[in-house]
Amino acid sequence: MARTEQFHQSATMPGSIHDAATCTESTKEADAASIVPLLRLPTMRRILLTLIGVLFLLAIAMIAWGSIEARRDPVVRRATIAMTGWPAGAPPVRVALLSDIHVAGPDMPPERLARIVAQVNAVQPDLVLIAGDLVSDKRISTHRYSAAEAVAPLERLRARLGVVAVLGNHDHWRDADAFRRALPGADVLLLENRAIRRGPLVIAGIDDDFSHRADLAATLRSANGVAGPVVALTHSPDIAPRLPPRFGLLLAGHTHCGQISLPLIGPLTTMSRHGDRYACGVVREGPRTVVIGAGLGTSILPLRIGVPPDFWVLTLGPAAG
Repeated sequence: MARTEQFHQSATMPGSIHDAATCTESTKEADAASIVPLLRLPTMRRILLTLIGVLFLLAIAMIAWGSIEARRDPVVRRATIAMTGWPAGAPPVRVALLSDIHVAGPDMPPERLARIVAQVNAVQPDLVLIAGDLVSDKRISTHRYSAAEAVAPLERLRARLGVVAVLGNHDHWRDADAFRRALPGADVLLLENRAIRRGPLVIAGIDDDFSHRADLAATLRSANGVAGPVVALTHSPDIAPRLPPRFGLLLAGHTHCGQISLPLIGPLTTMSRHGDRYACGVVREGPRTVVIGAGLGTSILPLRIGVPPDFWVLTLGPAAG
């Protein structure tokens, strides 16, 4: 009995109970402290994986949007431009400016170009001018069309003063001779550093400056033999500062207006040695006006983001007064 009582007394001593409780609490704190880093690591990993997933979905959405934008019907942009030396009594001329058609799969098969031709015809232009780059040979093209296949839909263009074109860098890189053969079959007149008369206008077709085919001296000699206000047609607008005063209007393409223009950043590139000076739209510099189209097709990537395809309808007429 004595031995049993001693056991119960020691087991119920207040000091022993306090020590046991303290030990238990310390163990719990130690366990909690070891668990926190384990909880933090998976949480940070989940946040990181969530961010990666969101960015991936945004990238997919942007690519999808860019693909849809690249295939949409072009925006029709309009401007009225007064020209000095307009012949007395001559009515205004409505000019449709097309550029950078870039026939290639997946975004610009000839069937799509045929639909765009119908859209151009609907604005009833007097004259259609094409500022080069009829095809595209981008590496991720799903189909490459021959020169004849690419230009065939242009035969359906309707304009009382005809259809005139110049070549772009992609056309030269592909095969300029192939386009020299194909364009007449589509009833398109190709100008290479020479000028012709169309209605009251002198159309001076300057070959592509970007691929070093421009011969401005030859074009000037040709234009000097034709009377009337001059419309210079070329692919790259970079030649603008070199033009003489008589060449008061320059129509071009090449820049695609950037093709991809991101919020807060702007166009990723304009492929121009003048930067943004001739990036897009109507640029007026003193007596000269430069009009740069965003183009109809695409280059490098079959995407357009923030820059829809377009063509211009320009009403050319006499200067006021």
